[in-house]
Amino acid sequence: MKKVCNVGEFVRVEADPENPGVAVIRIDRPKALNALNGQVTQEIAEAAAAVSADPAVRAVVLYGGERAFVAGADIKEMADLTHARMLEYSRSLQNALTAVARIPKPVVAAISGYALGGGCELALCADFRVAGTKAKLGQPEIQLGVIPGAGGTQRLPRLVGPAKAKDLVFSGRHVRSDEARQIGLVDEVVADEEVYSAAVALVAKYVDGPAVALAAAKEAIDRGMETDLDTGLEIERLHFSGLFSTEDQEAGMRSFVEQGPGKATFNGR
Repeated sequence: MKKVCNVGEFVRVEADPENPGVAVIRIDRPKALNALNGQVTQEIAEAAAAVSADPAVRAVVLYGGERAFVAGADIKEMADLTHARMLEYSRSLQNALTAVARIPKPVVAAISGYALGGGCELALCADFRVAGTKAKLGQPEIQLGVIPGAGGTQRLPRLVGPAKAKDLVFSGRHVRSDEARQIGLVDEVVADEEVYSAAVALVAKYVDGPAVALAAAKEAIDRGMETDLDTGLEIERLHFSGLFSTEDQEAGMRSFVEQGPGKATFNGR
């Protein structure tokens, strides 16, 4: 993997220098606290496509820097949009965040500062969330007379339950990291200066795992959560059976038989 892949003006893909296989999608629009405008949204989609397609990338960190993860959508850009234009704008925004959610590799959001509105919705697209002690998360769209439009009414209740999600969406209040941890909105809270390193450590442990099986596990869980149990079990069965055509399955089972558990070396094929 190249050390830096310039996706665009405000979003780039970087390799973590100390953890081969870990890529960082770095959102860097500092003058606007990384607010999501049309350009940033498009660049996030391109970054998600880049890390998804690169076999050298085995795990991903979403990071906005020390001041803010993503403070929200760019309201100045959005305020004067007509209904017709918002239909297209919201489709592009949802598609970009869904591209992040469907990255077929372990993904963690490293949250410093604000993750509000579209920023919280972006964090919800990760598999895990690590937040700093001073981080604030929330869906404040109701205070603008609208509702979340990039997954907040769908991904949030699936993560924290409908009652907690309704409280956050109905009130628009900001949640501090300690409460976010209590309700399951974030998985780990660390000192602000440790957010990035803790996030990298969380996903780096998956880098040497069987990449095809990890992708299958992620899709089976995510797709299964969207449907009934019987359909979810069928999704699982098909993925499970399909993995018996991979080199990693052969290596893993041979290693188990010959050396015992936990000693296999996987090549991601």
